[in-house]
Amino acid sequence: MPEEKQNHIIQAIRSYGKGLLGFIRKRVKNDADAEDILQDVWYQLSSVVNAEPIEQTGAWLYRVATNKIIDKNRKKTEELLDLSPGEDGDDDDAPDFRAILLTEGTTPETEYIRNLFWEQLFVALDELPEEQRQVFIWQELDDIPFNEIAQRTGENVQTLVSRKRYAVLHLRKRLKQLYLEITEY
Repeated sequence: MPEEKQNHIIQAIRSYGKGLLGFIRKRVKNDADAEDILQDVWYQLSSVVNAEPIEQTGAWLYRVATNKIIDKNRKKTEELLDLSPGEDGDDDDAPDFRAILLTEGTTPETEYIRNLFWEQLFVALDELPEEQRQVFIWQELDDIPFNEIAQRTGENVQTLVSRKRYAVLHLRKRLKQLYLEITEY
């Protein structure tokens, strides 16, 4: 890497590193995710600087960070949408939010529907018994494996799996009405 480009990267890190990390931290769940995203931004900067010059480095860095945050949230939404029908056949009438929530374009309508989904999801989670709610949140939203949850709680892994299954069934039933309202437009 030519010294001029290397100096450009070092200067960008010095100038924008702290502010960019703060920007990312406000938009993700934990510091580890923020640091991972920041590392991805720096990696992308080093790749692009070798290929072409960047005129507005700050704007470019914040745009890349925003895109990385969106990608992370989209991945989390895709994982969470396992509330959709499964392969076991006992939930063929379960709502399938994938087509609605994972659209490529972001319009005021899709943004409203996404926000409404998350709002209703948390309302439905509040209706669950504490043990089911906590297992679902740890497993689906915090990405904690069942084995680690079992170590934390002292519960059997199968008990935790069962609790999550009851939570998923409740959420499917509860969110079905929202799905029907959205798709009837």
